[in-house]
Amino acid sequence: MTILDLSAAARATRRLARQPETNSYTQLSRQVRERNLLRRTPTFYSLLFAGLVLALGGAIAGFVLLGHSWLQLLIAGALGIIFTQFAFLSHEAAHRAIFTSGPANDRVGRLLGNGVVGMSYSWWMNKHSRHHANPNRIGKDPDIEEPAISFYSEEAATRTGWRSAIATKQGYFFFPLLLLEGLNLHLASIRSLVTVRPTKERVFELALIFGRFALYLAAVFWVLPFGMAFAFLGVQFAIFGLYMGSSFAVNHKGMPIVPSDVKLDFLSRQVRTSRNIRGRVWPTILMGGLNYQVEHHLFPSMARPHLAATRRLVRAHCEQEGVPYTEMSLLRSYRTVVTYLNDVGLSARDPFACPVAARLGRE
Repeated sequence: MTILDLSAAARATRRLARQPETNSYTQLSRQVRERNLLRRTPTFYSLLFAGLVLALGGAIAGFVLLGHSWLQLLIAGALGIIFTQFAFLSHEAAHRAIFTSGPANDRVGRLLGNGVVGMSYSWWMNKHSRHHANPNRIGKDPDIEEPAISFYSEEAATRTGWRSAIATKQGYFFFPLLLLEGLNLHLASIRSLVTVRPTKERVFELALIFGRFALYLAAVFWVLPFGMAFAFLGVQFAIFGLYMGSSFAVNHKGMPIVPSDVKLDFLSRQVRTSRNIRGRVWPTILMGGLNYQVEHHLFPSMARPHLAATRRLVRAHCEQEGVPYTEMSLLRSYRTVVTYLNDVGLSARDPFACPVAARLGRE
C-alpha cells in the first residue's frame, strides 16, 4: 500500500468531494431491493441462537464435570469464543438485522449484550453508530481515537517520551494488547452506565450486567481453587478480547484515513475505508459476517445470509463506478494492519513523515 503525507491525501479527498453528486448508491440499493436481499431470515438466526445456547450449555457442563483441573483453561478459552459469537449476534440486533421490529431487536440485543456477554448494549450502539456514520474520519470515528495506539499520523506526532518510542513499533504491540481488550470493553461499558444520568433503560442494563457477573464469578470461585479461578478468568477475558478485537480491527485499520474537513458521498465513504476478508463460509462463521465489511457498511440492516450475494452486486457496481473495492486474505490483512500501524508510529519520531494510507490520493 502506497504511503503519502496527510496533506496529499487531504487534497485528493477534496477533489473527490468536489465531484458532482450522483445517484450511484441509489442505483445499487435498487438492485439489492429488487433481489429481495434486505428480507429478514428468522430461521437462520433461530438456528444460530440455538447452536450457541447448546455450545454454552456444553461449556457449562464441561466446567462442572472437570472440577479442579487445569484443563478448565480450555473451557475458559471456549467461553471466550462463545461470548464473542453472542456479541456478534447482539451486534446484528443493534443494526436491526434480525427482526423487522426495532423494539424486538433492542430487547434481544440488550439481553444478549448485557445478560450474556456482559457489555452495555446502549454504550455499544452509541459508539458503533458513530463509527458507521464516519468510518476512519479524524475526530468523528471513535474507533481511531484510542489512547494506547495511534491510528493516524497527526495523533502519533503529538506523542513524546516513552509513548513516542513505543509508537514506532506499535504494530507489533497491537494484537498482544488485544488480550486486554476484553477487560477494557467490560469496564468501559460499565463506566458509561454509572457516569451518566440514570434512566430506566440504563438501570436495567446495569442490573443485567451485575447479575451476570455475580452468577459467573460466584460459579468460578465456588468450583475452582483461588489461583485456578483467576487463571480461568484471565484466559476467558484474553480470548474474548483478542477474538473481538481482531475480528473488528482488520476491517478498517490500514485503510484510508479521511481528514476531518473532508466530506465524501455515502458510497465512497463506506467502500473506500472498508476492507473485506476473502472467503465465503469459514470467514463468515469465524467473523460473524464481519468479513463482508463493505456490504455491511453499505447495508447495515442486512441479514448475514444475504451478504455474499450482495458482495457480487457491490463489486460489479464499484468496478463500473471506478470506486476501489478492497478484499484480501485474513493473514494478509493482519500483516497490513501491523505494517500500517508501524508506519503511522514513525510520525511520533518524525512529525514531518506523516504516513497515511493514500488510496484516496491515487484517484
